[in-house]
Amino acid sequence: MSEELPDRAVRAFDGHDAFDRDGRWFEVTTTRFEGRVTADETDDWALGYTLEVRAPMLSTATADEVGPAVEDGWFETYELRLEDAGMAVRQDVEFEDRRVFEEAGDAVAVFAFEWENAGQVPGIAKAITEYVEGTYMEGVVPGYEYRPPVSELLSRARSGSDADGGSGPMPL
Repeated sequence: MSEELPDRAVRAFDGHDAFDRDGRWFEVTTTRFEGRVTADETDDWALGYTLEVRAPMLSTATADEVGPAVEDGWFETYELRLEDAGMAVRQDVEFEDRRVFEEAGDAVAVFAFEWENAGQVPGIAKAITEYVEGTYMEGVVPGYEYRPPVSELLSRARSGSDADGGSGPMPL
């Protein structure tokens, strides 16, 4: 990665209210999990984008002891469910890299893709980040006492409200 961000990516993310710039990265501000995206030039007109979403591993998210079999099963399921992340957007995004790994107590999801229209990418990145958070919450294992931010998301889901003041059913 070069130190310079492509101008058209900077304009696109600066013009979208769901992102704040942090050096080479644009952080998603609409989720409780850490989502961030960066861009690089390619040999073609398209820019290369890397989206990274960090969520707590099950054992990190709970105040309780989580056995290795439960954590492994939860992680495998989470990883499999994220294979469908491209369905979160209307565009046909093909990931050059899509992987989930554990790092420092987090489940890190990485999505790399190229896209020609820089103005569409903030919406794509936001939708995928929100999909990752929603997928995580759908996979929360009942019977544990959860810590923030998972406990806060569960509370919000149980109360039937979202950050925009809307309502809907609890996703569990």
